[in-house]
This record gives sequence, C-alpha cells and structure tokens, in this order.
Amino acid sequence: MRIFIAFDGCCEPFDISQEHTVKTIKQMIKEFFHVQLSDDKRTRRYLELSYAGATLQDGWSLPDIGIAPCSTIRCLLKEEDKPILHVFSPVMGETLPLMGTVFLLSTSVSQLKSLVSRQSGIPVGAFRLTTQTGLELYDCTRLDEYGIGVGATLRLHTWDGWTELLRGCFLGHKQTVQRYLSEEEPVMRFQQRVALYVASFFGHLDLASWLLRKGVRAEEPVGVHPYRTWCRDTDHPETAKCPVHAAAEAGQLHILKFFVGGSVLNLACQDPAGLTPLRIALRRGHKECVRYLITKMWSVVSFPGLALTMGLYIQVKRWAYKAQKKAYKWSQKQRVPSRARVGDTVLVDGFTVPEMTSKPWSRAPRAGGRVKGRGLPALTLSRDSNCRSRLSSGQTTQNASGRLPRLRPDATDGCGCEGSSLEEGPGDNEEVCSAESRDQNRNTWRSKVPLPAISRDTNPRPRFIYASPNSSRILSSSLDSFTKHSGRTTRENAIYCLALASAFTEKPWLHQLGMARTLAQRTVRKLL
Repeated sequence: MRIFIAFDGCCEPFDISQEHTVKTIKQMIKEFFHVQLSDDKRTRRYLELSYAGATLQDGWSLPDIGIAPCSTIRCLLKEEDKPILHVFSPVMGETLPLMGTVFLLSTSVSQLKSLVSRQSGIPVGAFRLTTQTGLELYDCTRLDEYGIGVGATLRLHTWDGWTELLRGCFLGHKQTVQRYLSEEEPVMRFQQRVALYVASFFGHLDLASWLLRKGVRAEEPVGVHPYRTWCRDTDHPETAKCPVHAAAEAGQLHILKFFVGGSVLNLACQDPAGLTPLRIALRRGHKECVRYLITKMWSVVSFPGLALTMGLYIQVKRWAYKAQKKAYKWSQKQRVPSRARVGDTVLVDGFTVPEMTSKPWSRAPRAGGRVKGRGLPALTLSRDSNCRSRLSSGQTTQNASGRLPRLRPDATDGCGCEGSSLEEGPGDNEEVCSAESRDQNRNTWRSKVPLPAISRDTNPRPRFIYASPNSSRILSSSLDSFTKHSGRTTRENAIYCLALASAFTEKPWLHQLGMARTLAQRTVRKLL
C-alpha cells in the first residue's frame, strides 16, 4: 500500500503494509527526513499526522479508518510546552495542568492559589494546597522554599465533608447542594456563597437562581470560613472576589444577564484589583459579555419626569442599599449576639490541626452539628441466620456516638458497588461509587454526538421466527463480556467511535458513519 506524506513543502511516497500503525509511520518519517524530536520536562517536540481534517492517533492503522491507497497525509512538526505543575483535585478526581514559565516556581503560594482558582472554579477560601507528602503550602511563602521542581504534582484539599457539596456545585445539582449544607448557620451561609461562586463559573443557572432566592447576593464577597475569622490579617486577597467576577472571567453570558437583571449593582462591583466585570471580560476576551455589559453601562434609566444615566443610578442604588443595611444593623443591635463567643472553633495556620483534608461526608466529623444529619439508613438483613436472629430479637450493637452501624448487603447495591462485610466502615466504598461521576467529566467525547434515549426494551436483539429461547441470554452475556474487558458499554463505545469519526470534517457524513462502523469492529477484534 503506497501513500504520500506532505511534509515541509515536499511530498514523498511511502510503502507501508496494512499492519503498520500511525506510530510506525511516524518513525519512518523521522528516519527519512532526519527529524530531531525531544521530550523533556519542559518542552515536547513531536510529529502529527492529519487526514481529512482529523488528527491520526498512534494506535490506528490506516485501512481501519478508511484511508485508501495513494492518499495524501499531511505531516506537521509541532512543539508544545509541558505543564510546569500539576494539581490533583479529589473533588472530581481530575488533575489540572498549570502552564507557564519556570519563573512560576519562584512565585508565592498566594499567586499559585489564584491561578488554581481561576482554572478550577473553586474560590481560594474553600481549598488549600499540599505536597504529595502532605506538607501544607502557606500563602506567604515561595514555592522554591518547599523544593518543588518542574513537573511536580500538588494536591488540592477542601474542607472535610465538602466533597459531595462541591461535586454537586460542579454538576449543577441543586438537590445535592441542599442535602449537604451544614446546619450551623455561619457555615451554611459561607457554603451558599461558595456554591454561587462555583455555579457562576460553570454557568448553572438553576442553581444560581435558587441561591439568590435564599438571600445570597452576586455582588457579595465570598469571604473566608467562619472558623478563620480571627485570621483576617493573613487572608488571601482574592477572598474579596464575588460570584459576578467569576461569571465574567468564565464568560458566562446568561449568568451575567441574570445577575444584572436582579441588581444593577453588579455592573460596578470591583474585585480586589479594582476591576469591574466589564474590564474583566475585556481582559479575558469574551466579546459577547463585553457587548452586553457596555450596552447596560451606557443605557439610561427613565422615571416619570426624570432620566438618569446608569452610572448615576448605580450610585443612588448603592447609597440606598448602604442606608438600608445600616438601618437593619441598628434595629438588630440589641438582639444580635457578638460575633466571637466562648466555645467557637478557631483555626490558625500552623497551630491547629487542619480540617481541610477532603474527607467525604461519611467520614467528616459531626461534632457541633457542622454537617446536616440524615436519617438512619434502611437496615438490610444479612443472609446469615445468626445476624437475622439477633436483629429480630432487638440485640443491635451501637457505636460510641449512639448510632447504629451501617449494614451493607452481600449482593450488589443500587449504585453498582459490591457489598462488604458488616465490619467495614460507612465510607469504605465512597471512592468506588463516585467513579462514574469522575468518568463523566473525563470523557469529553460523550457530549459530541447526540444519540436517542436508551431503549427500555429488556430484549435488545431483533425477534426472529426460529430463535432459540436461550439466544437472548447468550447475547446479553456477550454484551456483559464486552463491557467487562473494554471498560465501556456498547452504547458508550458507539458514541466514542462516532465522536472519533466526526473529527474527519472534510469527509461526507456517510463516510464518517462507515469509519465509525470500522472503528467499532476493530474494537471488538482487539478483544479476541
């Protein structure tokens, strides 16, 4: 099979066999054109083959994706910078790459946290950074003082019991956020501000509207955790950022319209650097947001017999809001207790045990009612006759806190995790249960190809006249075997193949469909 490679202004023929993969062809091109490749800690220089508008992956073979003989494949020599640092987030189970120069390692931890916040969508007051060994990074120090080199991986930890809450904020699940809010009033208010910040960054309009109805304001700073109110001198400067600033940085136009429609004070809200949402959108290059904010800033507010510019109207609204807030504080002065009370929890960096270790809800401490309690889980009787007799006689064991231990079934439960013995803790299978939610964000190909809804038919095969009664069981076992060995269901594999084939934009749709079918067949052949 002869193909032509277009590289550096020339086109040369190459004779390959059907068993040659794209990686093998790259090696042939490297030896023929004497190309110098590199892959060190800072940069990567590599070859990229493209055909019909799509980039060819190293594991593909040309006949499998429908490349005919005498086809011309473009070859490019690319060079990219590798991430200086990596930050692993246990909330979604993802690793964030931090791009930049080597001078990033000589900056302060405070600047690094600002960069992580802009990339992850979590406010700086809701997480801390540690090394792989668990050493905490403090804002006032530099990274080189901890001996962190190029390519190192840091860990992002949030408050204990907040993992499920932040995961619900990332996905925009209002019910999940409601379920894991704290019963302690100051902590709950801080959690709601953090949730509005995350919802603004990711554009979850439903969650943001619910939080605004609960009394959270988009122009209100997120602040710090109530347990750290005694450490205001060492607070990160970006704790004064507001949800409207997060929406402007991420370019969430619908969220900005919703915030400005609720209160025009969002137009003049300034971040710690003195930037308004308009200037933030200008710096980030979000054209649609800039057009909308400019239109609102240069509009005129009309009243009967009076017309005010938006700037003057914002000043009047701000003065009225401050007066209302001052009057409310004066009326509540005799009834509101002091902010600092005996018995309050105080966390000081370097002196107290940190409570930001990303423990899940099931393992987080519950002293003082920090996390909203839930009812006891339903008791599932074990198949052991002795356990059944003890439960029927009412002889149940209780732990030191007076709660019944969580019983796990022997069979597979509703979330797909296999049961364990009664001696296991209540959160032993938490990481296994959240594997699907991590895979949902990690595989971006799922959202590229829309498919019809999953059929509810329990018999997926077509009905034949002479089909044996055991044929359905044979087909179902084959599908289960494919899922077990490939890691994807047949439906997910179809989406994956269609997403890869749709990257060949220069091919007609029917050709893309044929390439997807060929890729699916190749996936099955690999398992044989």
